Amino acid sequence: MDVVGLPLGLAVLLTLAFTPVAKRLAVRVGAYDRPVARSVHARPMPHLGGLAMFAAFALTVVARGTGGREMWGILLGGAAMVALGIVDDFRGIHPAAKLAGQVAVALLTVWFGVRIEWITNPLGGMWYAGAYSIPLTVLWMIIVINTVNVVDGLDGLAAGICSIASLTLLFVALRAGQAHVVTLTAALAGCALGFLPYNFNPAKIFMGDAGSMFLGYALAAISVEGTLKSATTVALLIPVLALGLPLFDVSFAVVRRLLNGRPIYQADREHLHHRLLELGLTQRQVALVMYGVSGCLGLGAVLIGGGNARLGLVIVAMVVVLSLVVASRLGLLQIRPNRLGRH
Repeated sequence: MDVVGLPLGLAVLLTLAFTPVAKRLAVRVGAYDRPVARSVHARPMPHLGGLAMFAAFALTVVARGTGGREMWGILLGGAAMVALGIVDDFRGIHPAAKLAGQVAVALLTVWFGVRIEWITNPLGGMWYAGAYSIPLTVLWMIIVINTVNVVDGLDGLAAGICSIASLTLLFVALRAGQAHVVTLTAALAGCALGFLPYNFNPAKIFMGDAGSMFLGYALAAISVEGTLKSATTVALLIPVLALGLPLFDVSFAVVRRLLNGRPIYQADREHLHHRLLELGLTQRQVALVMYGVSGCLGLGAVLIGGGNARLGLVIVAMVVVLSLVVASRLGLLQIRPNRLGRH
């Protein structure tokens, strides 16, 4: 188990060591997330946690030294995504400019050979992506990056969900014998887990957009390099299930904003974690509930990782139906006056 334990443990220890340093740096340079009307937190919070997570991830992956050109592409893309997030955290970037930056980083990663090569045919078989591999890969990365960015709305929520998703992809990569993907997923899970003691409610530091966009980027890129690069009929279902909870939440947010005649990028207080808070749950309880749901979805992804396409489709269909029921009960698609949220 050294192939898992070493990178996982090293990433945890490095993140535990680096995060206090990042907090001191944030305090020194005035890097605070200051509460506004749409915020959940009530006091200014330092927000350079993403820098600590990326440093731990990069050092762990380089120390293991596996993966070749694709690995370096993911590390370079991760550094660029962190830089973009830091600029956004400090100065604020127009959504269109931020999207353009994300596309540029995704294209850079594709240039290093990280790309979707096969597309699952729900009726059986596979399609070779060919020239479509580039736009498909970029689209997938943009979706996951912004999905994780949106779910970073409560203390510890994004870090916990990304830990679970990373461990899910880790188990699938172990089964498939993808050694370099095991290293990447173990390092990513380790840096997210190592950040949780500082970020779980009550948080001592935020990851900021630098952290949430890095985690989303890394999950997207690693899933492309791992499950989505394999020619199996369940390839797409695995990362979709692993990130199922935030993906469905973002999907409902897009539909809800369109129904309310608002831009899809406009923040509101209508996300799943906001609705659970309205029910009277504390931030800790909401985070734990969402961890539990993510864990169940991750288990489903692991179960279908052996290549059982029929089981995968049944699980996804059940998840879709349950998600629609929950969305209806919680009013996630309800037309309501705009209520600004942190994301």
